[in-house]
Amino acid sequence: MDYTTLNNGTRMPQLGFGVFEIKPEETKQAVLDAIKAGYRSIDTARAYFNETETGAGINEAISGGLVSREDLFVTTKVIYNEYGYEQTAAAIDDSLNKLGLDYIDLYLLHQPYGDVYGSYQALVDAQAAGKIKSIGISNFYPAKFVEFMREVELRNWPKPVINQIEFNPLMQQTLAQDWLPKFDVQLEAWAPLAEGRDNIFQNETLQRIGDAHHKSVAQVILRWITQQGFVTVAKSVNPAHMADNIDVFDFTLTDDEMAQIKDLDTNAPSFDHQNPELTNMFYDMVYEVGDYAN
Repeated sequence: MDYTTLNNGTRMPQLGFGVFEIKPEETKQAVLDAIKAGYRSIDTARAYFNETETGAGINEAISGGLVSREDLFVTTKVIYNEYGYEQTAAAIDDSLNKLGLDYIDLYLLHQPYGDVYGSYQALVDAQAAGKIKSIGISNFYPAKFVEFMREVELRNWPKPVINQIEFNPLMQQTLAQDWLPKFDVQLEAWAPLAEGRDNIFQNETLQRIGDAHHKSVAQVILRWITQQGFVTVAKSVNPAHMADNIDVFDFTLTDDEMAQIKDLDTNAPSFDHQNPELTNMFYDMVYEVGDYAN
């Protein structure tokens, strides 16, 4: 496993295991299988409704001697119907309780909407109290990201270590790639495999590159991301696929192969956080769900 060093000096595994859209009843076993396969970074969120089961898998792995707590890097996120200082402070405590952990390695603001500044203040204070090791953001599109970072500077807050955004060969976030380094913020990719859209696993360019290295298309994509120095999380409930996805650090793509993959960019997100219709729909969906008891 390769690691990256975040702007607060923390080391984070470049490739983690995500539990988005894994059913609660399947999550504990999936997390256990992922840890057995070698994953040391586990990514969940309050909006995934499986923090409890994620924590159960983590704690069983620890109690069973597979890993120590210090071996693991655990991420969760707060969604915006729990934004605002008091609501986010309560959400952090609830996440700790659900996960069954004394601290969380990385806590993110999940979306760029609502009272992001009140919530970020809650993250800052929770970090100072030792409840959180690192703090970050997710889905902050470039203009919102720059606004947020300038406000963070003005308020003399610790910088977020990460902006977790959609990033894959079809959506390469060139503007974000330009702006995140200006503030020393790490890019973390969600949907690294583009959730299979546009027949990406049958893409001729990716298949040809995979054949040259005796690797799958998924492995080529994950190597392409990590070789650029980015962080990502991959999801599967299949132990064989988990093992394949993490087996990407024993080969190197050539400059020409990296360029060929760069040419696949369509700049088409699966969810556009600047689209008012989608934002309106997302608000309706989140507030309709209600609280995050699970």
